[in-house]
Amino acid sequence: MHAWLHRIDQYFPVRYIVWLLCAIGLGLSTFAWVAFQVGGGLAVMFLFLVLLGFRDTRQSRHSVLRNYPIIGHMRFLLEFVRIEIRQYFIESDTEATPFSRMQRSLVYQRAKGEPDKRPFGTQLNVQETGYEWINHSMAPTTLPTHDFRVTIGAGGTSCTQPYEASIFNISAMSFGALSANAILALNGGARRGGFAHDTGEGSISQHHRVHGGDLIWEIGSGYFGCRNDDGTFNAEKFEANARDPQVRMIELKLSQGAKPGHGGVLPGPKVTPEIAAARGVPVGEDCVSPASHSAFSTPVEMMQFIETLRRLSGGKPTGFKLCIGHPWEWFGICKAMLETGIVPDFIVVDGAEGGTGAAPLEFTDHVGAPLQEGLLLVHNTLKGAGLRERIRIGCAGKIVSAFDITRAMALGADWCNSARGFMFALGCIQAQNCHTGHCPTGVTTQDPIRQQALVVPDKAERVYRFHQNTLEALKELVQAAGLRHPSEITAHHIVRRVNENEVRLLANLVPHVEAGALLAGDLGQQHNVFKLYWPTSSAERFSASAPAPAAVQG
Repeated sequence: MHAWLHRIDQYFPVRYIVWLLCAIGLGLSTFAWVAFQVGGGLAVMFLFLVLLGFRDTRQSRHSVLRNYPIIGHMRFLLEFVRIEIRQYFIESDTEATPFSRMQRSLVYQRAKGEPDKRPFGTQLNVQETGYEWINHSMAPTTLPTHDFRVTIGAGGTSCTQPYEASIFNISAMSFGALSANAILALNGGARRGGFAHDTGEGSISQHHRVHGGDLIWEIGSGYFGCRNDDGTFNAEKFEANARDPQVRMIELKLSQGAKPGHGGVLPGPKVTPEIAAARGVPVGEDCVSPASHSAFSTPVEMMQFIETLRRLSGGKPTGFKLCIGHPWEWFGICKAMLETGIVPDFIVVDGAEGGTGAAPLEFTDHVGAPLQEGLLLVHNTLKGAGLRERIRIGCAGKIVSAFDITRAMALGADWCNSARGFMFALGCIQAQNCHTGHCPTGVTTQDPIRQQALVVPDKAERVYRFHQNTLEALKELVQAAGLRHPSEITAHHIVRRVNENEVRLLANLVPHVEAGALLAGDLGQQHNVFKLYWPTSSAERFSASAPAPAAVQG
């Protein structure tokens, strides 16, 4: 600071200069108003600013405002619009935070039916470590349709109503988290496109039923839609909902990528009559999702509960969704399948990078396995336990493009779900206000005025077009690779750059387990996760026993 400013600051803080100028402006405008009958509006404005400055110096909540009256409010204003400033003026097309402008533009274009071609070459740095591509064939195929399907429920279980699912579906998002208009548009698009719409753990609302699109009913720890007053599971209510022809599959939710191992509370003021009716809870009371299930406490009991759900549903495909955490818990579930002979029809792996729901920062950033690691572990374990051919695997986690689907299927998935991709199709602009109720596009709000911005017929058409155009792009990838179906894609088709001068097949980078290797006790050649934790896991408990010293040393 210049010496003269320092001397002034000793007698009158320079940081108060804006407040002082407002006071001077108040005096001059008041004089002009009294003397010449002009400037009344200015006088009122300056009076407001002077009083605001006085309040700033007296309040105790914000230190910035105490030191910088009036002008300190600029800091909070800029912080309020920081996301928008970054999104529109600063971030590059390829910078994913969490989705890049390129990814969002791709969804918007496909949803609107606009051209999605790119001129002048890729904007990606193909020399950057981690860059991936799919190898093409000199003998490409020609496929008759992009409507790729996978049969779920034909694995020799008690399922009597197998479901021919699309390989690209809407991931779990509850009514309450999404607006009524968003649910209507998603289900309308699903009905027209012939793909599935996961209800999320908030159960089946009246808005899910309007268009009649295929539903995957997700059952969470709160047992919404099938609960007693004390929050425990009610078999009669479940059966009544599960046997509805619109419900095509039953999904038991163990954990989600957004906040694995964490329960949730929908505050009472947000529990509207519509939400209460869907979830089976009282209006205006806190709606609690416990962190764990009350219907089972061991892997064996979990398998028995899945069989109960399948029986009560009338034999519909029944499975569970999880984000991988402790590997021994997952191994215990697999051992319970072997011990009881009960296997789910499907498993959905949710990556920790996913999640439309609001979650504590630590959970978002540092809890749960990312999709690649979780999917690989599930696929390899089922293969090693001789169960892979009986169980279909779905996955979710930042999947918005045809290449995202291709890569997931190369890692072992049979189909993919997308949540935020379909939110973009609805018009989401990644404002990241999902948890505030102030969504600017009406997607994630219960405000009746805000959600009017989402016009259901138009957005339902966009949901349909996004699904169709994404699968059309997938068909072109499959054709270029010389294959007949996405299920033929393996890790041998994907190449990843590992450094500036070297690339390797994904098959040579990810762990691989031979069929039946875990049953044969052949652990010596397996990844350490199997050597350490497969012997310590049990079908009788989720906890692990202490590993053998020899295993630790190995």
